[in-house]
Parts: sequence; C-alpha cells; structure tokens
Amino acid sequence: QVQLVESGGGLVQAGGSLRLSCAASGVTFSSSAMGWFRQAPGKEREFVASISWSGSSTYYADSVKGRFTISRDNAKNTLYMQMNSLKPEDTAIYLCAARTGSVAATTVRNYNYWGQGTQVTVSS
Repeated sequence: QVQLVESGGGLVQAGGSLRLSCAASGVTFSSSAMGWFRQAPGKEREFVASISWSGSSTYYADSVKGRFTISRDNAKNTLYMQMNSLKPEDTAIYLCAARTGSVAATTVRNYNYWGQGTQVTVSS
C-alpha cells in the first residue's frame, strides 16, 4: 500500500520560508518521479514542481521559479521542497505525488499516488 505523508506546512508571513517534506512508503521511491502540487480553495489543483527519479531533472511552475527548490533523498525515501520569499498567493494545500514512471511530469493525470496534503498559509 502506497503512502505519501506530507509535513512542514504552517503559517508564515510574506517573505518568509518553509520546508515541506514528503515521506514515501510502499512505492519504489528511488525509481519514481515525484511532484508537488497545490490547491487553493475554489481552484483547480495546479502543478508546482517535479523531479526525476535521480534528481537530475527538475521542473517548476513559472509562478514559483527562483523561489522554490525541489529535492529528494532516495536513501530516506523522502521528497522535499524549500519555499523562500513566500507570497500570500502561495497560500494553498500542498500535495505530494508519485508516478510509476521515472521521468518527471507536470500534469495531474500523470501521477498515480497522492498524499493528503499540508496547509501553507502566507499572511500579508
């Protein structure tokens, strides 16, 4: 049974930083591409960042490029995302996702497994 458990969310002021983590189990983490998505109230789930199985390829949404950094530790079966210079518009539930392929993807339909999410709230 695949489990993805996110942590690290919280309330932060604009300009602040947070580091999200996603602990994976039941999936061959080291051969799975991973991604972060977010969903704000009343909005569609949107792509934030993704990373290939080895970590050699990463992709970012234009809205977070230069501020967020995705990374992974295959020895710990854990995915990370460092979020700096946070803005109120970054407020959302952030979800970790895994896909059975090793190549990173940027769309919701390409991911097979999802976590429950962690809330990030950025105050102005």
